[in-house]
Amino acid sequence: MSAADWYAHKSLGDGLFWIQERFYQSDNRANIWLLRGTHQDVVIDTGLGLRSLPDYIDANGLLGKDPQRKNPLLAVATHAHFDHSGGLHQFQQVGVHSAEVDALANGDNFETVTWLSDREITVAPSPGWRARHYKVKAVQPTHILQEGDVINLGNRQLTVLHMPGHSRGSICLHDRDNKLLFSGDAVYDGAMIDWLPYSQVSDYISSCERLIGLVDSEQVDQVLPGHYNTFGAKRLHRIASTYISRADTCPAKFSTFAWRTLAGLALRASNPRCAC
Repeated sequence: MSAADWYAHKSLGDGLFWIQERFYQSDNRANIWLLRGTHQDVVIDTGLGLRSLPDYIDANGLLGKDPQRKNPLLAVATHAHFDHSGGLHQFQQVGVHSAEVDALANGDNFETVTWLSDREITVAPSPGWRARHYKVKAVQPTHILQEGDVINLGNRQLTVLHMPGHSRGSICLHDRDNKLLFSGDAVYDGAMIDWLPYSQVSDYISSCERLIGLVDSEQVDQVLPGHYNTFGAKRLHRIASTYISRADTCPAKFSTFAWRTLAGLALRASNPRCAC
């Protein structure tokens, strides 16, 4: 299967594109965001990497036809999990938070929580392809991101907000001027997962409190999340508030412990060579 068949995209205007993997039918299917700038273009999260995302972007002219090419396309992972980082190895420039650099550089499929089944791939990307052979390929990040770093696209800037909880290196990218928040899995309109390896409920609560602060200070109008559909500031406030109110209860703590234990066992079984 070609990259042209594997992906699909939608223009949201103002140089912003929403890309998805057509034949990955799962709640784990991540949103891929492409944002064009006058100095630098950036792709935020890269999906599974089963077909070339750069080839798809080029073939569809999503970066335009400027004869004076800007800097090479920068791929930023909002965190290291497989559904977001699987295609990073396809790019010359790769950015990730410092807490997850080693996981990507070492191809640590325990920390990337690589967990894919054949039933989630509705059309095989190549003859004989099987999910059990899928792994996130090691990649050496060229941009090691920290809280407060600014990615300068020329006509817009993205500020790195470290939002741990879902994973230890989870980040959001905040376009302050346009009040856009690329949130990764720090927040999305669905059940928020805090029971994976390196998830931390206390960190998640702090991150949600910070998200509420962004809404209260009117710094966010629209959220472009790692999964599902976009939503506005009121919904962001409600999702973050609901998580905080539920996360510290005894039933929630027990459920998180049970799920983390099961997830750890399953991931170790499927990634026996990981350094865990």
